[in-house]
Amino acid sequence: MDKNKVVPDVLDKNPDKILKIKYNSVECSVGEVLKPSQVKNPPEVYWDAVENEFYTVCMTDPDAPSRKDPKYREWHHWLVVNIPSQDVKSGETLSEYIGAAPPKGTGLHRYVLLVFKQSGKIKCDEKKLKNTSGSGRGKFSIRNFAKKYNLGHPIAGTLFLAEWDDYVPKLQKQLSG
Repeated sequence: MDKNKVVPDVLDKNPDKILKIKYNSVECSVGEVLKPSQVKNPPEVYWDAVENEFYTVCMTDPDAPSRKDPKYREWHHWLVVNIPSQDVKSGETLSEYIGAAPPKGTGLHRYVLLVFKQSGKIKCDEKKLKNTSGSGRGKFSIRNFAKKYNLGHPIAGTLFLAEWDDYVPKLQKQLSG
């Protein structure tokens, strides 16, 4: 994650452990290049979870609309809190998953996935976002969100890279619906 400058663009320090993610049964390595068509559905995520503890999972793109001009940094693609152990589906979804959708001609974007261990359940006042609109997702900061809810540093993280492919217009249409 150092090579891709997640610190300082997204975090103050890198997580101690690598978050394992799988898209369609294919495990993704840190910094691997994936196509938006490969990541259209939420990944399976795996970390060293403790029974009866709660976690937050986030996926964010610090390169919106491009790495050269990140004026919407960060654009968050997924945010789930109060996840019991590793059961993401039982957590409280604040932002429904939206896959990678880098605009045409903007090069590779970094998609950073992070897990934070909560000290207990948290009550969030953020508006819940559906995956049918991009509204409310830009200019997000996982650093500030973690500070607001006393999440500390992420316990695990990873990232993949993606650039435009022919799936992106379909996703853009979904977001304008």
